[in-house]
Amino acid sequence: MPRGQKRRSEILAVAERTLLRQGFTETTMQRVAEEAGASKETLYRHFNSKDDLLIEVVLARTQALRQALDANFESGAPLATVLREIGRNLLEAMGNGEVIPLLRIVVTETVRNPALGLALFTAGPERTTRRLAAYLEAAKGRGDFHGLDAELAASLYIGAVLGNASLLNLLRPPERPMEAAEIDRRVDEAVALFLGRYSHPAEGGAGR
Repeated sequence: MPRGQKRRSEILAVAERTLLRQGFTETTMQRVAEEAGASKETLYRHFNSKDDLLIEVVLARTQALRQALDANFESGAPLATVLREIGRNLLEAMGNGEVIPLLRIVVTETVRNPALGLALFTAGPERTTRRLAAYLEAAKGRGDFHGLDAELAASLYIGAVLGNASLLNLLRPPERPMEAAEIDRRVDEAVALFLGRYSHPAEGGAGR
């Protein structure tokens, strides 16, 4: 890893710990710089503002999820397998003990700066829906997906997997992480619903 990239990653790790410990309002760029053993000038070379720093912290924390999803889309596995892996990865991410507190901070600060929420939505949920829609369009060409609106189908599948889990986790600390068996059961039901609707041409017109 190049030295500059390594230093940036180190600062993001320090910033995350500081944000989770002190909250956004009480966290200052000066404090992050001090705890990272860097100057403010160095910090501002990497991040333009505290808002930018917050978004980069969340994106760094969710990078593994994006990489896992990309691998799912590019695996070449059957549609049902890809859908199951996507569902599992999404639910496991929503149970991450560090991701949810960071998302709460973004939601709170979005009232002040709507660009924060938009940036996170674009890089997270919107990206996932767009990639799944593109995957489904390709699956249509192979005869595996029968639907007129791949983006709608992608959004419905993600919604079926997550249900109200995202909202509940944001509103209250989860009592415990969702166990693997619970994740599998929920994902399998969502896949069954999806394939029941889209794996064969609908009567009266494909995908209607």
